[in-house]
Amino acid sequence: MPSNKLIEKEIPVKAVTPDDQYQYFFGYFDKFQFDPSDKLLLGNRIDFAARQPRFGEKNTIGVIDPEKASFEPLAETLAWNWQQGSMLQWFSQEEVIYNDVEDGQYVARILNINNGKKRTLCRPIYCLTNDRKYAISVNFARLGRERPGYGYDGLEDPTIDYAHPENDGIFIVDIEKNAAELIISLDQIVKAYPRDSMWNTPSWFNHLLFSPSGRRFAFFHRWRTWNNNVRRHITHMFTANIDGSEIYPLNLEDMSSHYAWINEKEIINYSNRFKRVNGNRTDQRNWQYYRYLDQTDKVEVVAENMFPGDGHCIASPDEKWMVTDSYPYGAADSSRRLFLYNFATQQGYHIGTFWADPVYPIPTRCDLHSRWSHDGKRLTFDSIHEKDADGHGRRRIYLADVSEIVD
Repeated sequence: MPSNKLIEKEIPVKAVTPDDQYQYFFGYFDKFQFDPSDKLLLGNRIDFAARQPRFGEKNTIGVIDPEKASFEPLAETLAWNWQQGSMLQWFSQEEVIYNDVEDGQYVARILNINNGKKRTLCRPIYCLTNDRKYAISVNFARLGRERPGYGYDGLEDPTIDYAHPENDGIFIVDIEKNAAELIISLDQIVKAYPRDSMWNTPSWFNHLLFSPSGRRFAFFHRWRTWNNNVRRHITHMFTANIDGSEIYPLNLEDMSSHYAWINEKEIINYSNRFKRVNGNRTDQRNWQYYRYLDQTDKVEVVAENMFPGDGHCIASPDEKWMVTDSYPYGAADSSRRLFLYNFATQQGYHIGTFWADPVYPIPTRCDLHSRWSHDGKRLTFDSIHEKDADGHGRRRIYLADVSEIVD
């Protein structure tokens, strides 16, 4: 029987961003921070911390040389947040893509880092197919209003008066043609998968991610709820074809959180599933990592009761390992923890503990958001465990070599 006991294996880490007055971070865990050759990194540079950005405050994007711990600025953008940056990622070995603002609209830029040539897409991007032919886009103004820290503030949202508009939702962007088309509307999902609590409250789409082939993508439908005047939301998780067809309800049991595709058919997701006895649902919830087989009802528990709760989980490029982390809430030392998990042996490893400054407001928090290198031997992550002159956490980007465990 596999054990749910973690092996303690602390891995040395090093900062790969400059030791200066700036805050550095990459953003989310579902993108490669390394370039295709695994030599350079992308990052964001900001000159303040512990508060939400105000519209007009620019984020400098740049290239990091991890050997030199240097940052070379590339461009500035007005479209960014603390959790996911500007959706900055490599478009090719010589190009990066990120979101920005132009003529009062959110757009995306593709920038050649060698000659500075730039082209602009008609919509901001959320995720890309691996072949870089298509992107998915959402309404980032709506997302910023309903989920602070994940969308963008500053521009008007024309759908603000509509709970689930027919003309807003998920857009597919043909990058070569620079053309976008609405493929799934908020109204469509609400009507197809209704709940009484959906009708007169705002809905939005969040956390979208293509499968490795780009033929399908996963997404969250969320809607606003209130509990004793506290803002909350409920989440349904779906997958669909790239054209919006064959929508499949992957999890309709109130909560799905961080996830990633393991391969073309399987998704790892931290979510709630009600326990069942003889096929009947009980009232007992089971918050765990689950392995979902797309377009089927096959669901398997992963690492049952091994980790302290929700985390940012992503499979290694060879599909053998998962890296995830934890939140500091409830931790006596206010620290985030970093973990590895072997799918085949079902063994987990605790590989690092990193202090998280508790004064940071929740939307400005610094999650580890650990990310794999293409060869699956190194991890990068964001952290604030180093303190500045005032004793507060300072955002920097770190690198850890995990080849000793994963080889």
